[in-house]
Amino acid sequence: MALAAPEEIGLSSMRLARLGRVLRGEIERGRVPGAVALIARRGRIGFFDGFGQRDAATGAPMPNDAIFRIYSMTKPITSVAAMMLWEEGRFLLGDPIAKYLPELSDLDVAVERGTEIERVPVERAITIHDLLRHTSGFTYEFRGTGPVQKMYMSAKVYRRAQSSADQVATLGKMPLLHQPGTRWEYGRSTDVVGRLVEVLSGQKLSVFFEQHILAPLGMVDTAFHVPQRHQSRLAEAFARDPDSGAAVQLLDVRDAPDFESGGGGLVSTASDYARFLQMLLDGGTLDGRRLLSRKTIELMTADHLGPMTGAPDLLPPGHGFGLGFAVRLHAGIAPMPGSIGQYFWGGLAGTTFWVDPAEQMFALLLIQAPGQRDYYRTLFRDLVYAAIDD
Repeated sequence: MALAAPEEIGLSSMRLARLGRVLRGEIERGRVPGAVALIARRGRIGFFDGFGQRDAATGAPMPNDAIFRIYSMTKPITSVAAMMLWEEGRFLLGDPIAKYLPELSDLDVAVERGTEIERVPVERAITIHDLLRHTSGFTYEFRGTGPVQKMYMSAKVYRRAQSSADQVATLGKMPLLHQPGTRWEYGRSTDVVGRLVEVLSGQKLSVFFEQHILAPLGMVDTAFHVPQRHQSRLAEAFARDPDSGAAVQLLDVRDAPDFESGGGGLVSTASDYARFLQMLLDGGTLDGRRLLSRKTIELMTADHLGPMTGAPDLLPPGHGFGLGFAVRLHAGIAPMPGSIGQYFWGGLAGTTFWVDPAEQMFALLLIQAPGQRDYYRTLFRDLVYAAIDD
C-alpha cells in the first residue's frame, strides 16, 4: 500500500503527532512495552510508526515490522475463509453444522439448578450461521466460572497438543451454555468454523489460509508460528502485568502448533493485516485479486443479531455482530466515536482494528498488553478520529 502525506487523505499531521506523543507517554509510564500503529484512508497509509520496545526484557526497540500474537483477530480471517467456501456453494448458512461435523450431532444444553446442571435437549440444531455470529451456545472456559466453563477447563477443550478434529470431538461431549440462536455468547464457535474449513477443503487450516488468503494478499508474515529466522522480530509483553503484578503468559509461537486455532492462533504484522483490511474495505478485492464478492462483504459486516443480547463487555452499546465482526448500528450510544456501518474486532493480547467504510478508513493498533487492552482500544480510536481534518 502506498504512503500519503496525512493532509492528502484528510488527516491532520499535527493531530497524528499528538497521537504519537500520547502513545509514547503511556510507554514511558510503563503502561505498555511498545506499540505499532497504522492508519489508512482512501487507499493510502497516512500514519505508520513503531513506539517503545519490542521486548522490554532486552530493550530491543519496536520496529514497524514487528510480529504480534493477534489472538482473536484470527477470527475475521477464518470467517473470510469460510465465506470463500460458501461462495463456491459448499454449504448454506442455515445448514446444521452436524451435516459436516457429525461429532456435533448429539448436543444438549446446560440448565443450572443451584450448583448443579440439568442437561436438556437442544430445541434446534446449531447452524453455520450460529457459529459465524456466535449464537451457537459454545463458550470460552475463561469467560466465566459457571459449571459449563468448569467442564471446559476439566476437559482441556483448549490444548496445543491436539488437532482441530480432536477439539470438535471434545466439544461434542460438552453441554451448550444456552439454546442455539437465543443469545450472543463469545466462545469457541470460530474454532469450529476452522475445522469446517478443513473438512470442506480437505486441507489443514494453515494450508488453506496460505493458498487462498495470505499468499494472494501478500501477507508474508502471517502464520500460526514464527519461523526461527524471524523470531528476532517477535513482540513480547511485560513479564508481569503493571496493574495486578500477575505473571503474563502469551502463546508460545516459536514452534508450529498441532492445534491451528481458527479462533485465535495467528501471528501477524501491521503491514500484513493492513492488506487484509484494505481488501475488506475495497469490497473483497486487492491489487486485482478478488477473494470475496462485494455483496458477501456487505453480508458479513451487517448486523445478524437483531434484538438478541450478549456480553456488554465485548459488544459496546449501540453495536451488533455480523459474521466475524462487531458492527456499529448507531452514530451515538457507544462511548467512542465512529460511523454507522463501522466494523471491528481485537485480540486477547491487546491488538485491535476497525474499518469505517463511511470514512474510507481503517486503523490498526498492535500491542502485547492483555490487561490494558480495553483502555488502549478506546484511547486509540478516540485519537484517530480526532485526527480527521477535512
